Amino acid sequence: MIFRVPFCPHTFPLKEKEINPTQIFAELVPFFLVLILDPDMEIDSGPTHFTDFRSPDTNLNGGECMNPMVVNAFPVGIVHVINSGNVESEVDLRMEPSVGLEFDSSDEARDFYGLYAMRVGFKIRTGQLYRSRRDGSVSSRRFVCSKEGFQLNSRTGCPAFIRVQRCDSGKWVIDQIQKDHNHELGLEGENNSPVLQQKPPVVPKSLVEVLRRPKVKLLGQIENGGSSPSGIINFKRQKRGGDGRQPLPEPYTGLEFNTANEAYEYYQSYAESVGFRVRIGQLFRSKNDGSITSRRFVCSKEGFQHPSRVGCGAFMRIKKKDSESWMVDRLNKDHNHDLGEQMVYENKFSTASKKFIEEETNGMVSMDLGEMNTGKLIKRSRESKIGTDWYPVLLEYFQTRQAEDTGFFYSVEVDNGSCLSVFWADGRSRYSCSQFGDVVILDTSYRKSNYVVPFATFVGVNHHKQPVLLGSALIANESKECFTWLFQTWFKAMSSCRPKSVIADQDIAIQQAITVVFPGAHRRFSSWQIRAKERENLRSMPIEFRYEYEKCIYESQTTVEFNTTWNSLVNKYNLKGNAWLQQMYDKRESWVPLYLRGKFFAGIPIGETVESFFGTQVNGQTPLREFIPRYEQGLEQRREDERKEDFNSFNLQSFSQTKEAIEEQCRRLYTFTIFKIFQDELLQSYSYIGIKTYEEGTICRYLVRQSRNENDKHAVTFSAVNLSVNCSCQMFEFEGVLCRHVLKVFKLLNIRELPSQYILPRWLRNAEYRILCGAESGVSSQELKAFMIWSLRETACKYVECGTTSVEKYKLAYEIMREGGKKLY
Repeated sequence: MIFRVPFCPHTFPLKEKEINPTQIFAELVPFFLVLILDPDMEIDSGPTHFTDFRSPDTNLNGGECMNPMVVNAFPVGIVHVINSGNVESEVDLRMEPSVGLEFDSSDEARDFYGLYAMRVGFKIRTGQLYRSRRDGSVSSRRFVCSKEGFQLNSRTGCPAFIRVQRCDSGKWVIDQIQKDHNHELGLEGENNSPVLQQKPPVVPKSLVEVLRRPKVKLLGQIENGGSSPSGIINFKRQKRGGDGRQPLPEPYTGLEFNTANEAYEYYQSYAESVGFRVRIGQLFRSKNDGSITSRRFVCSKEGFQHPSRVGCGAFMRIKKKDSESWMVDRLNKDHNHDLGEQMVYENKFSTASKKFIEEETNGMVSMDLGEMNTGKLIKRSRESKIGTDWYPVLLEYFQTRQAEDTGFFYSVEVDNGSCLSVFWADGRSRYSCSQFGDVVILDTSYRKSNYVVPFATFVGVNHHKQPVLLGSALIANESKECFTWLFQTWFKAMSSCRPKSVIADQDIAIQQAITVVFPGAHRRFSSWQIRAKERENLRSMPIEFRYEYEKCIYESQTTVEFNTTWNSLVNKYNLKGNAWLQQMYDKRESWVPLYLRGKFFAGIPIGETVESFFGTQVNGQTPLREFIPRYEQGLEQRREDERKEDFNSFNLQSFSQTKEAIEEQCRRLYTFTIFKIFQDELLQSYSYIGIKTYEEGTICRYLVRQSRNENDKHAVTFSAVNLSVNCSCQMFEFEGVLCRHVLKVFKLLNIRELPSQYILPRWLRNAEYRILCGAESGVSSQELKAFMIWSLRETACKYVECGTTSVEKYKLAYEIMREGGKKLY
């Protein structure tokens, strides 16, 4: 049935008296909510419940009502949506999301999921998006429960979500779904419209968009109590804070501003309304007079310098015009993280903070002005990104392990009665640290993507060059205080074993914590972070620049050569104002191979990503219910690999390639892996020529070069007093194995065995007994005692494990230990 409804705010033919708009809403909300919020929509249907309509052409005052609206009513629970292609389709709001459900757009999918969530009793957020490798377009999207993740205390790590994938046809189809929530439902939907809490009519996309906006008011009821023109309803969005201002328009290329401050304030306000924060990025200067010609304002999650940053690509760049005004010339609105629940700015910035943008910054403006209020930094309270349900589960696991392993250690950071970070290490890890704790890697690669749990590991390198676990942790937040506690706790658990070198991310909080706890340790940045920053900052550079950049980094042999090449590169491509390049140059001693070669890193390759100890078995995406079983499985698998290598090294012999006594010496001492490295260096030394270039007393200097390549040459200095030697390639200092150049000189000098100082105990087959050498190498009494404790404990554990497999073995193990005890006492 079709009715022609004269939609006039003064009169409406429902009853025999004049009715104001409020009464109209009360009468018609259950049925005409769609019509009221979107008067341009046509809804087609069958019979209606409303039959008491008067003539469509007259009102109660006897006058004409202009612009009558045609309304085709529809039964409750179903709507007929007419999309942009004039294709009609019926959608039922009571439909459950399911794999294969199809939508015209990703927005339509979000609207559907949002209404489903409203009915069930939860809220949603837009999660990750995925892009096509071919053209960079969005290929799939995730819509998640608002309690997904742990970034805020209100979130519980809820796994519920839907993911929609774009098909070749242009349609979007649900390809993944998880309906289970880990929290109670219904509480969030209690304040929703009563109409929508019943089995509601499905509403089309345009209504959903209106419902998702902030609350609206009729202008006819706002402005002096007056009425809107006949047949027209105007809506005015209320700004947060209630000042009644109109919403800001979205930024676009060509948008102009009078000043850079004005542009920044606009972008900051836009960011607040959308749900992210802004930092001031790079600036660019004129080659002529040095004045600022353009500026970038970026999302606060741009880059990777801070643990909270995820390399977001959203930004707005403004360029100065001849008229002294500023215009948006480049823009990217796409974020790679969730929006909508960022910290809301508290007040407008003070004059001092706004003036900051105009000050000289030499291209290093990266301060998050979103954290400034009236010129002062807002101190954030320490929060935990670990779900509260993790603590009791982990505590139960720790207590169980402690009953089985007397060497098991764990500690929980507590702040004002709240649990924060957690650290634990079993007896084997603590013993391994006494052997291989000279080089430590703090692996926080969970931050590469969105994570369920902030799981980090302390990893070393054993005598087979395998990763060995030295401790595990859940990191509550990425503050200096948190990392300082973590390093101090690890140091305490490992009986004050102080590492020579630490590999960790370059974030300021981590590096400051290392300085506090391990002031004398060599520091090196994680390669994955360096690679990520290079991709981000060098992608716009020409291929020629990248080639010369790589050559400068990896082929420079001296500091003078590196500095000369770097400055030449910067000048050639006019990059003096590039803030990132300047920052990396200032920190070159922590990532450029030339500066790291003379420091011991157990041969961990520079420029290569260190393999995660647990691989894909345990990472930041591992859910709580699977975490402990997968952790135990991954740990046991790694230790089984180590036992196999131990067995092979003790029971098998490597083949000799030469008849050199020096090769036989190392074959007996080194593990398989280390002997292969030494053997390769020995064989390579035969293709080198050694020429004595200097001699004075007991000191000799040799130039050692390859016979077929004159550019491959190094200087070797030898002292006959204590048989000390060093090479300009610094392989021994970096890896602990002598290089081909030194071996060539030893052959020239007829030195048939390696001096003891060049055989590191950590690379020996019996590395677990290297404390016997430690007493002679200046190890402190405290460290020596710790070494002995862990060595004896580990040996005793092996007896216990083997002795409990049968009654016979138990008797034998008991007898051996009893007889040994008699000798001790």
